[in-house]
Amino acid sequence: MSDDPSKRRLGRGLAALIGEMDQPAVADRETKAVSADRMVPIEHITRNPKNPRRTFDENELQDLSSSVRQHGIVQPVVVRPRGADRYEIIAGERRWRAAQLAGLVEIPIIVRDVDDRTALELAIVENVQRSDLNPLEEALGYEQLIAEHGYTQNDLGEIIGKSRSHVANSLRLLKLPDPVRDMLSAGSLSAGHARALITTSDPSALAKTIVAKGMSVRDAERLAQNDIKAQAEPSAAQPIAEKDSDTLALERTLSDALGLEVKINHRGGAGQLRINYRSLEQLEDVCRLLERRQAPGEPRISFP
Repeated sequence: MSDDPSKRRLGRGLAALIGEMDQPAVADRETKAVSADRMVPIEHITRNPKNPRRTFDENELQDLSSSVRQHGIVQPVVVRPRGADRYEIIAGERRWRAAQLAGLVEIPIIVRDVDDRTALELAIVENVQRSDLNPLEEALGYEQLIAEHGYTQNDLGEIIGKSRSHVANSLRLLKLPDPVRDMLSAGSLSAGHARALITTSDPSALAKTIVAKGMSVRDAERLAQNDIKAQAEPSAAQPIAEKDSDTLALERTLSDALGLEVKINHRGGAGQLRINYRSLEQLEDVCRLLERRQAPGEPRISFP
């Protein structure tokens, strides 16, 4: 899908389409405003229910609202038509919310007549490039584009100007349980902390430990590695059940046939066959035995 021209035009060229957004309007800094198409009543504008950004810090909104009362909205809100004199936000919901808090009656808008896919692209790209999304919101936005519009991870990487691995790592966060996702949204855990927990036995419990102890990402990775290692090793509290006589007999038969120690761990119709070798020559002998077809008349291994 990456050859689609509508996708290639996005990504790092977004600023040319919708202008630099959310620049602070402060008196001691020269800020270049983007020309608005028109002024419209603020009640004629609604938020986009599919906006990937779901979290808005109240303190930041109050600060922006104070700036809006003093200087107005320097950068217009980007919208698309949704009926007669009605518009839906593509980019700039934070400014729209701040304008409401400031009591503005009208706000400046830039109108872009785009479809659902492009509106979602613009919203995600703007927020990602400005680091306005928390890691979970970013991952949900990517998932939405994949599920609703058939994007691949490579497509998304091209659109947002990130590597495919960045997109893949973001999407992996969605495998985490809700308690960990809540900590991620709240900022208690970073994406690095959260990724370390994905394959652990109890991500929620480990996440609480990480937050309580103020662990670094490196510490969290070590904690997760220890947990994964413990999963792979038999617990001392749960000794391995004794092998039955048939399994022991089969171990002896295979050990005699190969001239090497053979161990069988069998449970519930499945298990492991382990052959211990002490040199590369012994390993090569085993490989040759496994690869060789049995010749006619060759002694066969009999199984109990």
